Amino acid sequence: MKCPWSVVRLGEVLTLVERPEVPLVGTTYRQLGVRLWGEGAYERESIDGAATKYATLSRVEENDIVVNKIWARNGSVAVVQAVLDGCFVSGEFPTFVAHPNSLLPRWVHWLTKTPTFWAQCDEKSQGTSGKNRIKPEQFLRVEIPLPSLQEQQRIVARIEELAIKIVEARLLRKQTVEETKALVKAYRNTVFTNVSRSMRATRLDSVAACRLGKMLNPTAKTGVSSAPYLRNANVQWDYLDLREVFEMDFSEDEREEFSLQSGDILACEGGDIGKAAIWNNEIPGCCFQKALHRVRCDRQRIMPRFLLQHLFWAADQGHWSDLKTQTTIAHLTGVKLKAYGVYLPPIPEQHRIVAYLDSLQAKVDTLKRLQAETATELDALLPAILDKAFKGEL
Repeated sequence: MKCPWSVVRLGEVLTLVERPEVPLVGTTYRQLGVRLWGEGAYERESIDGAATKYATLSRVEENDIVVNKIWARNGSVAVVQAVLDGCFVSGEFPTFVAHPNSLLPRWVHWLTKTPTFWAQCDEKSQGTSGKNRIKPEQFLRVEIPLPSLQEQQRIVARIEELAIKIVEARLLRKQTVEETKALVKAYRNTVFTNVSRSMRATRLDSVAACRLGKMLNPTAKTGVSSAPYLRNANVQWDYLDLREVFEMDFSEDEREEFSLQSGDILACEGGDIGKAAIWNNEIPGCCFQKALHRVRCDRQRIMPRFLLQHLFWAADQGHWSDLKTQTTIAHLTGVKLKAYGVYLPPIPEQHRIVAYLDSLQAKVDTLKRLQAETATELDALLPAILDKAFKGEL
């Protein structure tokens, strides 16, 4: 659809403005920066007048349009908000004021978020690659659609109404996921608190074999063969991140000592104490190395997923705080992990608890997936709204 409004150059509705001040030693100057891709202006660190290399700085006021000469081609153009009134910029940030009878600053604000606007700034920037500066006179040649002030006001109000709804939708999705995650923790706490009240704790090493990995030096080995191995970075909360798995040489004895079997729990020695996941033989022949505990359950007495939920409960409730030691970083020693007390209801009861908690977690995972899908849709929604708005279709 053809734009129903006139198209004008910015030079017809903007005027270049300077409010220069000579920097004074001992005077503090608030600095303004401009983010890329129409993300707006922000306040940078303040500086003393003695710290700037510029002979003059220019003061900006609310509703000024500020252009980053170098990065205008990447959408570094912004309208100054009220909270940034009185900040200063250098000569690398030419500043313009809108003609009040023709152009609303908020109209420009939303225009700076559109690919069409960025493309024009890019086209009119000149210079060597990576240093394509846009001169003020070139910026004023950028063309924009310009309806009446009344129509600008109507459309800006509509854009901002829809933008608020998008933000609210994002917050609602995030809040729903966080509340559901908190619900899982609350139910887990209820379950294990009740279990702990009905029986005595048993040392972990009486129902599971615990082995801490160690740093191996492949260059010092002979008669070795290559094998994949897991590190701390591969272990997340109840899942394994296997996008990057390294390989190294292991001797036959090392392969046996640091091998993994389906159902082994891998718990992190450092970082997030309590972070753990179950290995299900995703990569045959895989081993583990330093900073991971391998916990191999006696399945006649304890289910791996029951123990995993038990460890998460300990982390939820801060039970690991007394298991940390401090060297350079907090870490969970093998000695203290083995001594940790676990509660052992009968296997059928463990199955029931695991099924219940896993069903709650599945709902969280579903919400996370929906949130990710919705986030993608929401990200595309504002650009679509702006495209319609500046074509006169909103």
